[in-house]
Amino acid sequence: MVDKENYLNDSYTVWKLLEEHFQKIKKVHLRQLFTENPRRAEQLSVEDSGIYFDYSKNRVTSETMELLFKLAKQADLTHHIEAMFRGERVNTTEDRAALHIALRTPESSPIWLDGEDVVIKVHQELVKMARFARQVGQGQWLGFTGKPIRNVINIGIGGSDLGPEMAYEALRYYSIRNIRFAFISNVDATDFKETVEGLDPAETMFIISSKTFTTIETITNAYTARTWLLQHLRDEDAISRHFVAVSTNSAKVKEFGITPENMFVFWDWVGGRYSLCSAIGLSVMIAIGPENFYNLLAGFHEVDEHFLKTPLEKNIPVIMALLSIWYNNFFKAQSVAILPYEQYLKLFPAYLQQLTMESNGKDVDREGNRVSYQTGPICWGQVGTKGQHSFYQLIHQGTKLIPCDFIAFLEPLNKIVDHHELLLSNVFAQAEALAFGKTAEKLRAEGIQEKLIPFQTMEGNHPSTMILLNKLIPANLGKLIALYEHSVFTQGVIWRINPFDQWGVELGKVLASQIARELKNPDMPELGHDSSTNRLIQKYWKIIE
Repeated sequence: MVDKENYLNDSYTVWKLLEEHFQKIKKVHLRQLFTENPRRAEQLSVEDSGIYFDYSKNRVTSETMELLFKLAKQADLTHHIEAMFRGERVNTTEDRAALHIALRTPESSPIWLDGEDVVIKVHQELVKMARFARQVGQGQWLGFTGKPIRNVINIGIGGSDLGPEMAYEALRYYSIRNIRFAFISNVDATDFKETVEGLDPAETMFIISSKTFTTIETITNAYTARTWLLQHLRDEDAISRHFVAVSTNSAKVKEFGITPENMFVFWDWVGGRYSLCSAIGLSVMIAIGPENFYNLLAGFHEVDEHFLKTPLEKNIPVIMALLSIWYNNFFKAQSVAILPYEQYLKLFPAYLQQLTMESNGKDVDREGNRVSYQTGPICWGQVGTKGQHSFYQLIHQGTKLIPCDFIAFLEPLNKIVDHHELLLSNVFAQAEALAFGKTAEKLRAEGIQEKLIPFQTMEGNHPSTMILLNKLIPANLGKLIALYEHSVFTQGVIWRINPFDQWGVELGKVLASQIARELKNPDMPELGHDSSTNRLIQKYWKIIE
Protein backbone atom coordinates (compact mmCIF):
# COMPACT_ATOMS: atom_id res chain seq x y z
CA MET A 1 0.00 0.00 0.00
CA VAL A 2 1.30 3.44 -0.90
CA ASP A 3 -1.80 5.60 -0.31
CA LYS A 4 -0.07 7.85 2.20
CA GLU A 5 3.06 8.34 0.15
CA ASN A 6 3.18 11.21 -2.30
CA TYR A 7 4.78 8.97 -4.87
CA LEU A 8 4.02 11.34 -7.76
CA ASN A 9 6.47 13.83 -6.28
CA ASP A 10 9.02 11.39 -4.88
CA SER A 11 12.29 11.53 -6.85
CA TYR A 12 12.90 7.84 -6.21
CA THR A 13 9.68 6.58 -7.76
CA VAL A 14 8.66 5.36 -11.21
CA TRP A 15 7.27 8.84 -11.87
CA LYS A 16 10.80 10.19 -11.83
CA LEU A 17 11.95 7.42 -14.16
CA LEU A 18 9.12 8.28 -16.54
CA GLU A 19 10.20 11.91 -16.58
CA GLU A 20 13.74 10.86 -17.51
CA HIS A 21 12.44 8.45 -20.16
CA PHE A 22 10.18 11.15 -21.63
CA GLN A 23 13.16 13.43 -22.20
CA LYS A 24 14.78 10.69 -24.28
CA ILE A 25 11.86 9.86 -26.55
CA LYS A 26 9.70 12.98 -26.68
CA LYS A 27 10.89 13.86 -30.20
CA VAL A 28 10.99 10.32 -31.61
CA HIS A 29 8.64 10.09 -34.59
CA LEU A 30 6.08 7.37 -35.13
CA ARG A 31 7.58 6.84 -38.57
CA GLN A 32 10.80 5.77 -36.90
CA LEU A 33 9.05 3.55 -34.36
CA PHE A 34 7.13 1.66 -37.05
CA THR A 35 10.21 1.36 -39.26
CA GLU A 36 12.31 -0.06 -36.46
CA ASN A 37 9.69 -2.60 -35.40
CA PRO A 38 7.67 -4.31 -38.17
CA ARG A 39 5.65 -6.15 -35.49
CA ARG A 40 4.69 -3.00 -33.63
CA ALA A 41 0.96 -3.18 -34.50
CA GLU A 42 0.82 -6.77 -33.29
CA GLN A 43 2.72 -6.09 -30.08
CA LEU A 44 0.87 -2.91 -29.14
CA SER A 45 -2.69 -4.12 -29.52
CA VAL A 46 -5.10 -6.16 -27.43
CA GLU A 47 -8.04 -8.23 -28.61
CA ASP A 48 -10.46 -9.31 -25.89
CA SER A 49 -14.17 -9.27 -25.07
CA GLY A 50 -15.01 -8.60 -28.71
CA ILE A 51 -12.88 -5.44 -28.73
CA TYR A 52 -9.84 -4.82 -30.92
CA PHE A 53 -7.76 -2.16 -29.19
CA ASP A 54 -4.85 -0.85 -31.28
CA TYR A 55 -2.59 1.59 -29.45
CA SER A 56 0.42 1.18 -31.74
CA LYS A 57 0.00 4.71 -33.15
CA ASN A 58 0.77 6.21 -29.75
CA ARG A 59 4.11 7.80 -28.99
CA VAL A 60 5.29 5.03 -26.72
CA THR A 61 7.89 2.27 -26.78
CA SER A 62 8.00 -1.03 -24.94
CA GLU A 63 10.05 0.74 -22.27
CA THR A 64 7.39 3.44 -21.93
CA MET A 65 4.69 0.87 -21.38
CA GLU A 66 6.83 -1.10 -18.95
CA LEU A 67 7.35 2.02 -16.85
CA LEU A 68 3.66 2.95 -17.02
CA PHE A 69 2.66 -0.52 -15.83
CA LYS A 70 5.15 -0.15 -12.99
CA LEU A 71 3.51 3.16 -12.14
CA ALA A 72 0.13 1.40 -11.92
CA LYS A 73 1.60 -1.25 -9.68
CA GLN A 74 3.29 1.33 -7.47
CA ALA A 75 -0.12 3.01 -7.06
CA ASP A 76 -1.43 -0.42 -5.96
CA LEU A 77 -4.04 -0.27 -8.70
CA THR A 78 -5.09 -3.90 -8.40
CA HIS A 79 -5.90 -3.38 -4.73
CA HIS A 80 -8.04 -0.35 -5.53
CA ILE A 81 -9.90 -2.21 -8.29
CA GLU A 82 -10.66 -5.09 -5.95
CA ALA A 83 -11.73 -2.69 -3.21
CA MET A 84 -14.27 -1.04 -5.52
CA PHE A 85 -15.67 -4.40 -6.64
CA ARG A 86 -15.91 -5.56 -3.00
CA GLY A 87 -18.07 -2.59 -2.12
CA GLU A 88 -15.58 -0.77 0.06
CA ARG A 89 -16.25 2.93 0.57
CA VAL A 90 -13.93 4.15 -2.17
CA ASN A 91 -15.88 7.42 -2.36
CA THR A 92 -14.12 8.63 0.76
CA THR A 93 -15.40 12.23 0.95
CA GLU A 94 -19.03 11.06 0.94
CA ASP A 95 -18.32 7.81 2.81
CA ARG A 96 -19.97 5.71 0.12
CA ALA A 97 -19.26 2.69 -1.99
CA ALA A 98 -19.15 3.15 -5.77
CA LEU A 99 -20.93 -0.02 -6.81
CA HIS A 100 -22.21 0.79 -10.28
CA ILE A 101 -20.71 -2.56 -11.31
CA ALA A 102 -23.45 -4.22 -9.21
CA LEU A 103 -26.08 -2.76 -11.54
CA ARG A 104 -24.95 -5.11 -14.31
CA THR A 105 -23.87 -8.12 -12.25
CA PRO A 106 -25.77 -11.41 -12.86
CA GLU A 107 -28.24 -12.34 -10.13
CA SER A 108 -26.20 -15.43 -9.28
CA SER A 109 -23.15 -13.35 -8.27
CA PRO A 110 -23.78 -11.67 -4.90
CA ILE A 111 -22.10 -8.42 -3.85
CA TRP A 112 -22.39 -7.63 -0.17
CA LEU A 113 -22.71 -4.15 1.26
CA ASP A 114 -23.44 -3.63 4.95
CA GLY A 115 -24.56 -7.25 5.25
CA GLU A 116 -26.97 -7.12 2.33
CA ASP A 117 -26.65 -8.60 -1.16
CA VAL A 118 -27.27 -5.53 -3.32
CA VAL A 119 -27.45 -7.59 -6.51
CA ILE A 120 -30.76 -9.07 -5.36
CA LYS A 121 -32.19 -5.55 -4.94
CA VAL A 122 -30.89 -4.56 -8.37
CA HIS A 123 -32.63 -7.47 -10.08
CA GLN A 124 -35.87 -6.92 -8.19
CA GLU A 125 -35.92 -3.39 -9.59
CA LEU A 126 -35.01 -4.61 -13.07
CA VAL A 127 -38.00 -6.96 -13.01
CA LYS A 128 -40.27 -4.06 -12.03
CA MET A 129 -38.77 -1.91 -14.78
CA ALA A 130 -39.20 -4.66 -17.39
CA ARG A 131 -42.86 -5.18 -16.49
CA PHE A 132 -43.55 -1.45 -16.81
CA ALA A 133 -41.50 -1.10 -20.01
CA ARG A 134 -43.47 -3.88 -21.70
CA GLN A 135 -46.78 -2.34 -20.67
CA VAL A 136 -45.87 1.04 -22.12
CA GLY A 137 -44.10 -0.34 -25.19
CA GLN A 138 -46.96 -2.68 -26.08
CA GLY A 139 -49.64 -0.02 -25.63
CA GLN A 140 -51.10 -1.67 -22.50
CA TRP A 141 -50.40 1.27 -20.20
CA LEU A 142 -53.22 3.70 -20.85
CA GLY A 143 -53.31 7.37 -20.00
CA PHE A 144 -55.99 9.00 -17.88
CA THR A 145 -58.43 9.27 -20.79
CA GLY A 146 -57.82 5.70 -21.98
CA LYS A 147 -55.40 6.52 -24.77
CA PRO A 148 -52.12 4.59 -25.08
CA ILE A 149 -48.87 6.45 -24.44
CA ARG A 150 -47.29 7.80 -27.64
CA ASN A 151 -44.75 10.20 -26.09
CA VAL A 152 -42.24 9.41 -23.35
CA ILE A 153 -40.29 12.39 -22.02
CA ASN A 154 -37.43 11.95 -19.57
CA ILE A 155 -36.85 14.98 -17.35
CA GLY A 156 -33.47 15.01 -15.62
CA ILE A 157 -30.07 16.65 -15.75
CA GLY A 158 -26.46 15.51 -15.63
CA GLY A 159 -26.23 11.74 -15.33
CA SER A 160 -30.03 11.52 -15.20
CA ASP A 161 -30.17 12.98 -18.70
CA LEU A 162 -26.86 12.54 -20.52
CA GLY A 163 -26.76 8.77 -20.08
CA PRO A 164 -30.32 7.93 -21.12
CA GLU A 165 -30.34 10.34 -24.06
CA MET A 166 -26.97 9.14 -25.32
CA ALA A 167 -27.97 5.47 -24.99
CA TYR A 168 -31.33 6.06 -26.67
CA GLU A 169 -29.67 7.75 -29.64
CA ALA A 170 -26.94 5.10 -29.76
CA LEU A 171 -29.50 2.29 -29.81
CA ARG A 172 -32.23 4.03 -31.79
CA TYR A 173 -31.86 1.33 -34.46
CA TYR A 174 -33.37 -1.15 -31.97
CA SER A 175 -36.09 1.18 -30.65
CA ILE A 176 -39.83 0.95 -31.09
CA ARG A 177 -41.05 3.52 -33.60
CA ASN A 178 -44.65 4.03 -32.50
CA ILE A 179 -43.55 6.00 -29.42
CA ARG A 180 -41.66 9.30 -29.54
CA PHE A 181 -38.88 9.68 -26.96
CA ALA A 182 -37.55 13.04 -25.85
CA PHE A 183 -35.31 14.41 -23.12
CA ILE A 184 -35.61 17.68 -21.21
CA SER A 185 -32.74 18.92 -19.06
CA ASN A 186 -32.21 22.64 -19.58
CA VAL A 187 -34.02 24.98 -17.18
CA ASP A 188 -34.35 27.35 -20.15
CA ALA A 189 -38.11 27.34 -20.84
CA THR A 190 -37.40 26.84 -24.54
CA ASP A 191 -36.29 23.27 -23.90
CA PHE A 192 -39.64 22.39 -22.37
CA LYS A 193 -41.75 24.44 -24.76
CA GLU A 194 -40.20 23.07 -27.95
CA THR A 195 -40.25 19.49 -26.66
CA VAL A 196 -43.97 19.41 -25.87
CA GLU A 197 -45.03 21.54 -28.85
CA GLY A 198 -47.80 19.73 -30.74
CA LEU A 199 -48.01 16.80 -28.30
CA ASP A 200 -51.28 15.47 -26.92
CA PRO A 201 -51.05 15.46 -23.08
CA ALA A 202 -53.44 12.51 -22.98
CA GLU A 203 -50.79 10.45 -24.82
CA THR A 204 -47.73 11.79 -22.97
CA MET A 205 -45.79 10.29 -20.06
CA PHE A 206 -43.07 12.03 -18.07
CA ILE A 207 -40.26 10.17 -16.30
CA ILE A 208 -38.87 12.45 -13.59
CA SER A 209 -35.31 11.27 -13.01
CA SER A 210 -33.62 12.79 -10.00
CA LYS A 211 -31.64 11.04 -7.30
CA THR A 212 -32.65 13.51 -4.58
CA PHE A 213 -35.80 14.84 -6.27
CA THR A 214 -34.59 18.30 -5.25
CA THR A 215 -32.31 19.26 -8.17
CA ILE A 216 -33.62 22.70 -9.07
CA GLU A 217 -33.50 22.35 -12.87
CA THR A 218 -35.24 18.96 -12.85
CA ILE A 219 -37.89 19.88 -10.30
CA THR A 220 -38.66 23.18 -12.06
CA ASN A 221 -39.21 21.32 -15.33
CA ALA A 222 -41.19 18.59 -13.54
CA TYR A 223 -43.65 21.07 -12.03
CA THR A 224 -43.93 22.84 -15.38
CA ALA A 225 -44.82 19.48 -16.94
CA ARG A 226 -47.35 18.87 -14.16
CA THR A 227 -49.00 22.24 -14.80
CA TRP A 228 -49.03 21.63 -18.58
CA LEU A 229 -50.71 18.25 -18.14
CA LEU A 230 -53.34 19.46 -15.67
CA GLN A 231 -54.21 22.47 -17.82
CA HIS A 232 -55.42 19.98 -20.41
CA LEU A 233 -56.67 16.99 -18.36
CA ARG A 234 -57.95 19.04 -15.38
CA ASP A 235 -57.87 16.24 -12.82
CA GLU A 236 -55.21 15.52 -10.19
CA ASP A 237 -55.87 11.79 -10.63
CA ALA A 238 -54.26 12.09 -14.08
CA ILE A 239 -50.84 12.42 -12.44
CA SER A 240 -50.70 8.72 -11.57
CA ARG A 241 -51.18 7.72 -15.23
CA HIS A 242 -48.77 10.22 -16.77
CA PHE A 243 -45.91 10.61 -14.29
CA VAL A 244 -43.39 8.14 -12.94
CA ALA A 245 -40.31 8.89 -10.85
CA VAL A 246 -36.80 7.50 -10.67
CA SER A 247 -35.37 8.60 -7.36
CA THR A 248 -34.06 7.71 -3.90
CA ASN A 249 -36.35 10.22 -2.15
CA SER A 250 -39.79 8.65 -1.69
CA ALA A 251 -41.08 11.50 0.49
CA LYS A 252 -40.45 14.16 -2.18
CA VAL A 253 -41.86 11.90 -4.90
CA LYS A 254 -45.07 11.44 -2.90
CA GLU A 255 -45.26 15.18 -2.25
CA PHE A 256 -45.17 15.75 -6.03
CA GLY A 257 -48.18 13.47 -6.40
CA ILE A 258 -46.57 10.35 -7.85
CA THR A 259 -47.80 7.14 -6.27
CA PRO A 260 -45.30 4.64 -4.74
CA GLU A 261 -46.06 2.01 -7.36
CA ASN A 262 -44.97 4.52 -10.02
CA MET A 263 -41.60 5.11 -8.35
CA PHE A 264 -38.46 3.28 -9.42
CA VAL A 265 -35.51 3.32 -7.08
CA PHE A 266 -31.76 3.28 -7.11
CA TRP A 267 -29.28 3.74 -4.32
CA ASP A 268 -26.77 6.20 -2.87
CA TRP A 269 -23.91 3.92 -3.93
CA VAL A 270 -24.76 4.75 -7.56
CA GLY A 271 -23.20 8.00 -8.77
CA GLY A 272 -25.25 10.01 -11.24
CA ARG A 273 -22.79 9.71 -14.12
CA TYR A 274 -22.59 5.95 -13.52
CA SER A 275 -26.36 5.42 -13.25
CA LEU A 276 -27.41 4.47 -16.78
CA CYS A 277 -27.66 0.77 -15.84
CA SER A 278 -30.03 1.59 -12.97
CA ALA A 279 -33.65 2.70 -13.16
CA ILE A 280 -32.28 5.94 -14.64
CA GLY A 281 -32.20 3.90 -17.85
CA LEU A 282 -35.97 3.31 -17.72
CA SER A 283 -36.65 5.41 -20.83
CA VAL A 284 -34.01 3.40 -22.69
CA MET A 285 -35.55 0.10 -21.57
CA ILE A 286 -38.97 1.23 -22.81
CA ALA A 287 -37.46 2.27 -26.13
CA ILE A 288 -35.37 -0.82 -26.91
CA GLY A 289 -37.24 -3.41 -24.83
CA PRO A 290 -36.12 -5.34 -21.74
CA GLU A 291 -34.22 -8.03 -23.70
CA ASN A 292 -32.00 -5.49 -25.44
CA PHE A 293 -31.52 -3.63 -22.14
CA TYR A 294 -30.34 -6.84 -20.48
CA ASN A 295 -27.93 -7.32 -23.40
CA LEU A 296 -26.63 -3.80 -22.76
CA LEU A 297 -26.00 -4.77 -19.12
CA ALA A 298 -24.25 -7.96 -20.23
CA GLY A 299 -21.81 -5.92 -22.31
CA PHE A 300 -21.02 -3.72 -19.33
CA HIS A 301 -20.46 -6.81 -17.18
CA GLU A 302 -18.13 -8.45 -19.68
CA VAL A 303 -15.78 -5.46 -19.53
CA ASP A 304 -16.19 -5.30 -15.73
CA GLU A 305 -14.87 -8.85 -15.58
CA HIS A 306 -12.06 -8.02 -18.01
CA PHE A 307 -11.05 -5.03 -15.86
CA LEU A 308 -11.13 -7.03 -12.63
CA LYS A 309 -9.40 -10.19 -13.80
CA THR A 310 -7.05 -9.31 -16.68
CA PRO A 311 -3.36 -8.64 -15.96
CA LEU A 312 -2.52 -4.97 -16.23
CA GLU A 313 -0.37 -5.49 -19.34
CA LYS A 314 -3.41 -6.72 -21.33
CA ASN A 315 -6.09 -4.75 -19.50
CA ILE A 316 -7.69 -2.38 -22.00
CA PRO A 317 -9.12 0.24 -19.58
CA VAL A 318 -5.80 0.29 -17.71
CA ILE A 319 -3.84 0.89 -20.91
CA MET A 320 -6.30 3.64 -21.92
CA ALA A 321 -5.76 5.34 -18.58
CA LEU A 322 -1.99 5.04 -18.67
CA LEU A 323 -1.84 6.53 -22.15
CA SER A 324 -3.99 9.43 -20.97
CA ILE A 325 -1.62 10.03 -18.06
CA TRP A 326 1.38 9.81 -20.40
CA TYR A 327 0.05 12.61 -22.60
CA ASN A 328 -1.54 14.68 -19.85
CA ASN A 329 1.35 14.70 -17.41
CA PHE A 330 4.41 14.33 -19.60
CA PHE A 331 3.56 15.77 -23.04
CA LYS A 332 1.35 18.36 -21.26
CA ALA A 333 -1.52 17.70 -23.66
CA GLN A 334 -4.56 19.67 -22.50
CA SER A 335 -7.30 17.62 -24.10
CA VAL A 336 -8.33 14.36 -25.74
CA ALA A 337 -10.62 14.04 -28.77
CA ILE A 338 -13.29 11.32 -28.87
CA LEU A 339 -14.06 10.56 -32.51
CA PRO A 340 -16.76 7.91 -33.11
CA TYR A 341 -17.27 6.94 -36.74
CA GLU A 342 -20.89 5.94 -36.19
CA GLN A 343 -23.77 8.38 -36.48
CA TYR A 344 -25.72 6.68 -33.71
CA LEU A 345 -22.91 7.65 -31.31
CA LYS A 346 -23.32 11.36 -31.95
CA LEU A 347 -23.86 12.08 -28.23
CA PHE A 348 -21.09 9.80 -26.99
CA PRO A 349 -18.43 12.56 -26.73
CA ALA A 350 -20.84 14.74 -24.71
CA TYR A 351 -21.59 11.80 -22.42
CA LEU A 352 -17.89 11.20 -21.86
CA GLN A 353 -17.38 14.87 -21.02
CA GLN A 354 -19.34 14.43 -17.83
CA LEU A 355 -17.88 11.01 -17.05
CA THR A 356 -14.28 12.15 -17.40
CA MET A 357 -14.31 15.82 -16.39
CA GLU A 358 -16.76 15.62 -13.49
CA SER A 359 -14.89 12.60 -12.17
CA ASN A 360 -11.28 13.72 -12.48
CA GLY A 361 -11.55 17.50 -12.51
CA LYS A 362 -10.02 17.68 -9.02
CA ASP A 363 -7.23 19.76 -7.53
CA VAL A 364 -6.76 17.95 -4.20
CA ASP A 365 -5.75 14.37 -3.48
CA ARG A 366 -7.57 11.80 -1.35
CA GLU A 367 -6.10 13.30 1.83
CA GLY A 368 -7.19 16.84 0.90
CA ASN A 369 -3.73 18.06 -0.14
CA ARG A 370 -3.51 20.30 -3.19
CA VAL A 371 -1.89 18.41 -6.06
CA SER A 372 1.20 19.73 -7.82
CA TYR A 373 0.47 17.98 -11.12
CA GLN A 374 -2.20 18.07 -13.79
CA THR A 375 -5.26 15.86 -13.35
CA GLY A 376 -8.19 15.35 -15.73
CA PRO A 377 -7.83 16.50 -19.36
CA ILE A 378 -10.53 18.24 -21.37
CA CYS A 379 -12.69 15.76 -23.27
CA TRP A 380 -14.40 16.77 -26.50
CA GLY A 381 -15.22 15.43 -29.95
CA GLN A 382 -17.62 14.99 -32.83
CA VAL A 383 -19.06 12.12 -34.77
CA GLY A 384 -17.50 10.73 -37.92
CA THR A 385 -16.60 12.60 -41.04
CA LYS A 386 -18.40 15.75 -39.80
CA GLY A 387 -15.41 16.50 -37.61
CA GLN A 388 -13.02 16.05 -40.52
CA HIS A 389 -14.51 19.15 -42.13
CA SER A 390 -14.44 21.08 -38.88
CA PHE A 391 -11.59 20.76 -36.38
CA TYR A 392 -9.31 18.08 -37.86
CA GLN A 393 -7.26 20.82 -39.54
CA LEU A 394 -6.09 21.96 -36.11
CA ILE A 395 -5.19 18.42 -35.07
CA HIS A 396 -3.20 17.83 -38.26
CA GLN A 397 -1.37 21.16 -38.58
CA GLY A 398 -2.08 23.16 -35.45
CA THR A 399 0.35 23.80 -32.63
CA LYS A 400 -1.42 21.71 -30.00
CA LEU A 401 -0.92 18.02 -29.31
CA ILE A 402 -4.33 16.35 -29.16
CA PRO A 403 -4.42 12.58 -28.61
CA CYS A 404 -7.39 11.02 -30.40
CA ASP A 405 -9.59 8.03 -29.65
CA PHE A 406 -11.11 6.65 -32.85
CA ILE A 407 -14.15 4.36 -32.43
CA ALA A 408 -15.44 2.30 -35.35
CA PHE A 409 -17.48 -0.79 -36.20
CA LEU A 410 -16.67 -3.36 -38.86
CA GLU A 411 -20.32 -3.99 -39.80
CA PRO A 412 -22.93 -1.29 -40.45
CA LEU A 413 -26.44 -1.33 -39.06
CA ASN A 414 -27.85 0.40 -42.11
CA LYS A 415 -26.50 -1.20 -45.28
CA ILE A 416 -26.47 1.15 -48.24
CA VAL A 417 -23.94 0.39 -50.95
CA ASP A 418 -20.50 1.99 -50.53
CA HIS A 419 -21.39 4.06 -47.46
CA HIS A 420 -19.75 1.88 -44.84
CA GLU A 421 -16.60 1.28 -46.85
CA LEU A 422 -16.24 5.05 -47.27
CA LEU A 423 -16.79 5.55 -43.54
CA LEU A 424 -14.19 2.96 -42.54
CA SER A 425 -11.73 4.19 -45.15
CA ASN A 426 -11.95 7.65 -43.58
CA VAL A 427 -11.35 6.55 -40.01
CA PHE A 428 -8.42 4.30 -40.98
CA ALA A 429 -6.97 7.03 -43.21
CA GLN A 430 -7.23 9.72 -40.55
CA ALA A 431 -5.36 7.61 -38.01
CA GLU A 432 -2.66 6.91 -40.60
CA ALA A 433 -2.40 10.55 -41.68
CA LEU A 434 -2.16 11.81 -38.10
CA ALA A 435 0.60 9.34 -37.30
CA PHE A 436 2.79 9.60 -40.38
CA GLY A 437 1.90 12.91 -42.01
CA LYS A 438 3.43 13.91 -45.34
CA THR A 439 7.01 15.05 -45.68
CA ALA A 440 8.43 17.86 -47.79
CA GLU A 441 10.48 15.27 -49.68
CA LYS A 442 7.39 13.36 -50.69
CA LEU A 443 5.66 16.53 -51.78
CA ARG A 444 8.64 17.46 -53.97
CA ALA A 445 8.59 13.98 -55.49
CA GLU A 446 4.95 14.59 -56.41
CA GLY A 447 5.89 17.81 -58.17
CA ILE A 448 4.33 20.25 -55.72
CA GLN A 449 5.56 23.83 -56.20
CA GLU A 450 8.27 24.75 -53.69
CA LYS A 451 6.35 27.78 -52.45
CA LEU A 452 3.42 25.54 -51.46
CA ILE A 453 5.45 22.86 -49.69
CA PRO A 454 5.43 24.54 -46.23
CA PHE A 455 1.66 24.77 -46.39
CA GLN A 456 1.11 21.16 -47.46
CA THR A 457 3.68 19.51 -45.22
CA MET A 458 2.08 17.41 -42.47
CA GLU A 459 4.43 16.79 -39.57
CA GLY A 460 2.50 13.76 -38.37
CA ASN A 461 3.49 12.18 -35.05
CA HIS A 462 0.00 12.89 -33.71
CA PRO A 463 -1.02 9.99 -31.45
CA SER A 464 -4.26 8.06 -31.74
CA THR A 465 -5.88 4.89 -30.47
CA MET A 466 -8.27 2.74 -32.51
CA ILE A 467 -11.14 0.99 -30.72
CA LEU A 468 -12.75 -1.41 -33.15
CA LEU A 469 -15.84 -3.56 -32.54
CA ASN A 470 -17.83 -5.76 -34.85
CA LYS A 471 -21.22 -4.04 -34.79
CA LEU A 472 -23.15 -1.49 -32.71
CA ILE A 473 -25.32 -3.92 -30.78
CA PRO A 474 -26.56 -3.14 -27.24
CA ALA A 475 -23.84 -5.29 -25.64
CA ASN A 476 -21.11 -3.44 -27.51
CA LEU A 477 -22.41 -0.07 -26.36
CA GLY A 478 -22.19 -1.37 -22.81
CA LYS A 479 -18.62 -2.49 -23.42
CA LEU A 480 -17.61 0.90 -24.78
CA ILE A 481 -19.05 2.81 -21.84
CA ALA A 482 -17.48 0.44 -19.31
CA LEU A 483 -14.06 0.86 -20.94
CA TYR A 484 -14.16 4.58 -20.29
CA GLU A 485 -15.67 4.22 -16.80
CA HIS A 486 -12.81 2.00 -15.69
CA SER A 487 -10.20 4.10 -17.47
CA VAL A 488 -11.43 7.14 -15.53
CA PHE A 489 -11.24 5.19 -12.27
CA THR A 490 -7.70 4.05 -13.04
CA GLN A 491 -6.58 7.59 -13.75
CA GLY A 492 -8.08 8.70 -10.44
CA VAL A 493 -6.20 5.99 -8.56
CA ILE A 494 -2.86 6.98 -10.07
CA TRP A 495 -3.49 10.71 -9.56
CA ARG A 496 -4.56 9.87 -6.00
CA ILE A 497 -7.87 11.71 -6.33
CA ASN A 498 -11.48 10.71 -5.65
CA PRO A 499 -13.27 10.32 -9.01
CA PHE A 500 -16.68 9.76 -7.39
CA ASP A 501 -17.52 13.11 -5.79
CA GLN A 502 -18.32 16.43 -7.51
CA TRP A 503 -18.25 19.18 -4.93
CA GLY A 504 -17.35 21.73 -7.59
CA VAL A 505 -20.84 21.42 -9.04
CA GLU A 506 -22.47 22.58 -5.81
CA LEU A 507 -21.14 26.14 -5.34
CA GLY A 508 -22.80 27.52 -8.46
CA LYS A 509 -26.10 25.88 -7.45
CA VAL A 510 -26.05 27.54 -4.03
CA LEU A 511 -25.29 30.97 -5.47
CA ALA A 512 -27.91 30.53 -8.19
CA SER A 513 -30.60 29.85 -5.57
CA GLN A 514 -29.73 33.07 -3.77
CA ILE A 515 -29.60 35.13 -6.96
CA ALA A 516 -32.91 33.67 -8.15
CA ARG A 517 -34.59 35.08 -5.05
CA GLU A 518 -32.91 38.46 -5.61
CA LEU A 519 -33.96 38.65 -9.26
CA LYS A 520 -37.59 38.43 -8.13
CA ASN A 521 -37.18 41.17 -5.54
CA PRO A 522 -36.07 44.48 -7.10
CA ASP A 523 -36.89 46.32 -3.87
CA MET A 524 -34.00 44.77 -1.99
CA PRO A 525 -32.11 47.56 -0.20
CA GLU A 526 -28.68 46.07 -0.73
CA LEU A 527 -26.98 43.32 -2.73
CA GLY A 528 -24.05 41.52 -1.22
CA HIS A 529 -22.23 40.30 -4.32
CA ASP A 530 -19.22 41.70 -6.13
CA SER A 531 -19.76 44.85 -8.18
CA SER A 532 -20.02 42.94 -11.46
CA THR A 533 -22.70 40.51 -10.22
CA ASN A 534 -24.61 43.33 -8.52
CA ARG A 535 -24.76 45.30 -11.79
CA LEU A 536 -25.94 42.24 -13.73
CA ILE A 537 -28.81 41.76 -11.28
CA GLN A 538 -29.68 45.44 -11.50
CA LYS A 539 -29.74 45.22 -15.30
CA TYR A 540 -32.46 42.58 -15.00
CA TRP A 541 -34.41 44.66 -12.49
CA LYS A 542 -34.59 47.50 -15.02
CA ILE A 543 -36.18 45.15 -17.56
CA ILE A 544 -38.95 44.05 -15.21
CA GLU A 545 -39.75 47.51 -13.78
